[in-house]
Amino acid sequence: MATKKSKSSNKADKAKSTKPKTAEKSFKEAELVTETTIVEETETKEVSKSVSSGKKSFLSGFFARKYEEKESILTVFKNHKFYGSLLGEIIGTMLITLLLLSLSLLGIANIATYSVAVIAILIAVYAFSGACLNPIIVVGMMASRRMSVIRGVMYIIAEIIGAWLGWIIFNAFHLAGGEAAYEMPMMSAVAEGNFWITAMVELFGAAVIAFFFARALQYKRSVFTFAVVVAGGMVTAILVGYVASAAFLSLSGNFIFNPAAALMMQIFPAAGENFGEILGGICQALSIYAIIPMIGGVIGFCLSDFSSRLSGEN
Repeated sequence: MATKKSKSSNKADKAKSTKPKTAEKSFKEAELVTETTIVEETETKEVSKSVSSGKKSFLSGFFARKYEEKESILTVFKNHKFYGSLLGEIIGTMLITLLLLSLSLLGIANIATYSVAVIAILIAVYAFSGACLNPIIVVGMMASRRMSVIRGVMYIIAEIIGAWLGWIIFNAFHLAGGEAAYEMPMMSAVAEGNFWITAMVELFGAAVIAFFFARALQYKRSVFTFAVVVAGGMVTAILVGYVASAAFLSLSGNFIFNPAAALMMQIFPAAGENFGEILGGICQALSIYAIIPMIGGVIGFCLSDFSSRLSGEN
């Protein structure tokens, strides 16, 4: 009897010992199946993501934010470097305005000297603010999300102040020269019927300058290369504008491609038969020398970004 009990108990023990092993084995198999399923689902998601990303247009993220995301009206004024940037824009635009005024007096023959001076100014100011020095560049950078709106607005104000200082300095030398001095350069009034021709010259020149500037940002690690590319764009715009306006369109060279400097060159009419005529002249001057060039700046930056996307450039 004892032997039978012991045998039955051994069988029971074996049955008990095999049950946990079977349960443990089935649990491990279920766990393995679950892990395999998760891996397969993850791989499927990754494949679907890659396929969906491949189906996306190359313009996806075209207007994605490219500037510092933390920069806002609440933080930008707390950074002391921001004030250095504004000072750099004031000084740089002042020097650029002096060059433009000098070029207006000395003529297009001195364009080589102008080019060297622009390169030097860009190199000197780049470390402060990035050397925008022109509202058309600032508006283009804001439109292409390279610059925050608050920084862009403050840059434009600084550039207007810089152009005003340049005009004051230039006018001071003019007054000190007396009768023997050159006449102060000023923008002549746009003749009736030449509004759109002059506007198109400003639009094309501004787009060229903005395109060159956007391309120069690819070489910002080499400040000299950046300055040479930007200066080359400015010289190209001036030469094309001069030839197009004076030689082909019979205009008097009414272009400047810098709204901040244009405001200092007496683009607004000082007299008229009535208030409506004066107001119309002011709107016309603002359209030709401020609004349309800024549109050209946006076109130049968008054209550069569009070309980069087409060529696969990062």
